[in-house]
Amino acid sequence: MIVGIPAEIKTNENRVAMTPAGVSALAHRNHKVFIEHNAGLGSGFSDDEYIEAGAEISSTAEGVFDRADMIVKVKEPQPSEYGLLKSNRILFTYLHLASSEELTKALLKGKVTGIAYETVQLDDGSLPLLIPMSRIAGRLSVQVGAELLLKYNGGRGILLGGSPGVEPAKVVIIGGGTVGSAAARIAVGLGAKTTVMDINPKTLAAIDEFYSGRVNTLFSNKYELLKQVQKADLLIGAVLVPGAKAPKLITENMVKTMRAGSVIVDVAIDQGGSVETIDRVTTHENPSYVKHGVVHYSVANMPGAVPRTSTKALEGSTLPYILQLADLGMEALERNKPLSKGLNTFEGRLTNLAVAESLDMEYSSYTI
Repeated sequence: MIVGIPAEIKTNENRVAMTPAGVSALAHRNHKVFIEHNAGLGSGFSDDEYIEAGAEISSTAEGVFDRADMIVKVKEPQPSEYGLLKSNRILFTYLHLASSEELTKALLKGKVTGIAYETVQLDDGSLPLLIPMSRIAGRLSVQVGAELLLKYNGGRGILLGGSPGVEPAKVVIIGGGTVGSAAARIAVGLGAKTTVMDINPKTLAAIDEFYSGRVNTLFSNKYELLKQVQKADLLIGAVLVPGAKAPKLITENMVKTMRAGSVIVDVAIDQGGSVETIDRVTTHENPSYVKHGVVHYSVANMPGAVPRTSTKALEGSTLPYILQLADLGMEALERNKPLSKGLNTFEGRLTNLAVAESLDMEYSSYTI
């Protein structure tokens, strides 16, 4: 198979879908890899390293898209790339279609076989290709929040861990999954007073046991949410419904009760966000804005801030699936049930129920 790796063009996105090690693994199975010139530069990988590993360099994105049987990316195609998508080709990347009707229609119109990292799902319900980026985004969310709480960034001017004789900041994390657990780890490590809210008693019990009571755990409901939001210095949205839009759990009225200079970091923005006052997707270049006196951060590609770490972590999870797709083509989805759940579009049909319901579009249970 011919595998194509284009350079990422989303604003401030420096990750790349494959390292030279991944190229080498494909080359050893007699697959060809075309990678766009300087695609790995943002993650610290040179064209020479890719060539040494067995790749061929294309001077343009068009050259990559035209030649490849399978395109492997990090982020969803941008509007300027829609015209490059070819019918009956595999696109393997984060798609987040539930929050992008325009991209969904482009994939359907182009009859692209769209396999989304974020909906590949194991039998236990876990999302193996989302987990590595969720861990990084969760850890970053606290670092970002700590930075935005500084006075010169519009924050309250408080230190997460406080100081002897001065109480620490209160961090409230909505959602105790991969993102929330990773955020809690950093928040506790920095000495913040940390609360995790979730609707799953097993999740809360696991967090309570792991931290031996150092993290306050609460069942998430409107009453408790309002109380905790009011007290939060840093509020982290970490809610995920696989494939679907994130539920709007934090209302505008709740945000209005927060103290001026408090910070909201919504990690769920990739799936539409869980905070009503998050009314735009921001970038690493201009990451935050103030509404109702509260600093809002809603960057959709948070792990892109640490591209070398993120690229290596992502490839560690995606490469086994990439190799299987390269070896077997669409037959890989028949043999690999978790991978088959990643199929979002196929032959002009929308094949993910959660996406179809989110966008109010026709769902097809078409099987391969």
